[in-house]
Amino acid sequence: MTALRFSAIVLAAGQSSRMQGRNKMLLPVGGESAIRRTVRTVLESGVQETVVVTGWQGREVMKEVLDLPVTVQPNIRYEDGQMRSVAVGVAALGRPTDAIMVCLGDMVLLTAADLLELMQVYQAHSDSSIVIPRYQGERGNPIVFAAAYAPEVAAGRKLIGCRKLAQDYPEETWYHDVGHDRHAIDMDTPEDYARVLSRLGSAQATAP
Repeated sequence: MTALRFSAIVLAAGQSSRMQGRNKMLLPVGGESAIRRTVRTVLESGVQETVVVTGWQGREVMKEVLDLPVTVQPNIRYEDGQMRSVAVGVAALGRPTDAIMVCLGDMVLLTAADLLELMQVYQAHSDSSIVIPRYQGERGNPIVFAAAYAPEVAAGRKLIGCRKLAQDYPEETWYHDVGHDRHAIDMDTPEDYARVLSRLGSAQATAP
């Protein structure tokens, strides 16, 4: 089987409306910002191209990843919501690809191995054009979808990332059940952030 080419979109445009005035992408996590940690993880997974979509406080977010091999694409209509950022990110991809992985910039517990596993699952299920991780029945992220959808996604006609996605396209969707919750943990609130830091601290304390 020929190896597929994967590209990634990292969403970092949101207003962090539940983080009490702080931009969650800029919060420190393990000695670096959340967005930088996430982008580094995506790059380590082996994708061929990565686009980081910025919006709110975009200049500050851009500075965190400027030295990394990524394309930074501003979304001037970031207030329109996540689907607009997905469309902007997909439109900014410059290299031919087979599949696109849409990552949330605040999912800092994910590892490169987690993302690689998801890409391998996509390759193994060639009859499905959308792969979504799932933990104990809960839908997670990132989502991987066929590059053939890119024109529709960029035009806003196919809402990749939308909660209704699997309902609208059940015959195209494969759920990948995972044995850990890392695909379901993000940082929307200060309490979420504290739990993530606690998890990372415990992991470091128990590491050999």
